[in-house]
Amino acid sequence: MDLKEKFQQKIEPMRERIQKMIKDHGDEVISTVTVRQAFGGVRGVKCLVCDTSNLDPMEGIRFRGYTIPELIEKLPKAPGGKQPLPEGIFYLLLIGELPTEEDVKQVTEEWRKRSELPEYLVKILDSLPRDMRPMTQFSSSVLVLHKDSIFSKSYREGISKYDLWKPMYEDVMNLLAKLPAIAAYVYRRTYKDNKQIEPDPNLDWGANFAHMMGIENPEYKELMRLYLFLHSDHESGNVSAHTTRLVGSALSDAYFALSAGLNGLAGPLHGLANEESLRWILGLREKFGGGVPTKEQVKQYVMDTLNSGHVVPGYGHAVLRTTDPRYIAQRKYALEYLPDDEVFQIVNLLYEVTPDLLRKYSKAKNPWPNVDAHSGCLQIHYGVKEYDFYPVLFGVSRAMGVLSQLIWARALGGPIERPKSITTDWILEQIKKNK
Repeated sequence: MDLKEKFQQKIEPMRERIQKMIKDHGDEVISTVTVRQAFGGVRGVKCLVCDTSNLDPMEGIRFRGYTIPELIEKLPKAPGGKQPLPEGIFYLLLIGELPTEEDVKQVTEEWRKRSELPEYLVKILDSLPRDMRPMTQFSSSVLVLHKDSIFSKSYREGISKYDLWKPMYEDVMNLLAKLPAIAAYVYRRTYKDNKQIEPDPNLDWGANFAHMMGIENPEYKELMRLYLFLHSDHESGNVSAHTTRLVGSALSDAYFALSAGLNGLAGPLHGLANEESLRWILGLREKFGGGVPTKEQVKQYVMDTLNSGHVVPGYGHAVLRTTDPRYIAQRKYALEYLPDDEVFQIVNLLYEVTPDLLRKYSKAKNPWPNVDAHSGCLQIHYGVKEYDFYPVLFGVSRAMGVLSQLIWARALGGPIERPKSITTDWILEQIKKNK
């Protein structure tokens, strides 16, 4: 049984479960909204349902109930490898079950068959300025692929609403198959004189991405697998996930929805944060003459940042109240493969001093590092020093989560999102009435 058939078996039981829940408990209250939340970006308001992953303040992200350490142990790996294959996390997010090695091989082969970039896309890419931001090129490429949308064609032809998931599934699989090739093409044309590298059909999704970027180090292929796994999903309330979900709720296809989500990911408060964090770390090294600064110099740099009214990039999180498990996973990788790397040693010093300084001098609710505080030092170690490209790496990974959510939204007939907005005067009137 292939992936599509397995998914189809999951749909009806889930539909029945949700319909019964709405029938029996549809009027029960699951959340309230405060004035502070209404003005504060709706943070913490429980108003979305996401089954692919859940973010626990103390445990970090759980993918279908599994923690990151559990999945690093349980998910299938490449021969001789230690890191989970990204195909496995996609299978888990979509199906809700741990995949076998054979399941993962099927996903790898399915994506390989669909991975060739159409000639019209390559021509459009080559027409873009090479100094255009990589994320702009990447997001534009996803949107251009709408030309081949099976979902849009099926909708125009009058497909049943109960079958909308089928063309959405096909579009998602076609899109995920092509994303590493698009991203690698953008990387090579922007930074490597447009000298492109053909894909290797014998490699898995993540390793082939590294190969097409031009990095043949086996360690980097392992790092790419880890990176794509760690960044794959993060509930549905963050900007990239929610934007993809929102646009998709209008029955826009996967290309429209993902391109919109990538545009959200490009912001400095979201996917651009990994780039911002590395810039700041390299600035620290440069300020003290290169090499690894002393612990006192690191403390001074952190305090200078705080005193200037800025936050420490890579530290803090909207939900987490402990060190991000994604940070820990990358730290373990670094301790094994690059313990003497200077940038990693700076990251390590920051981990030792920053939380205490933030607790003492900042109002940060979470003084601990998040995933963005670590990913840059790993990339730069293997030669990917072009940190403008880091949000694209993030986008390739996050696509697995947001697009698996999109398939489920169509399978369950998710409605168009339309929350009610109110005015500031209305809020003031309610406050007066409640006194």
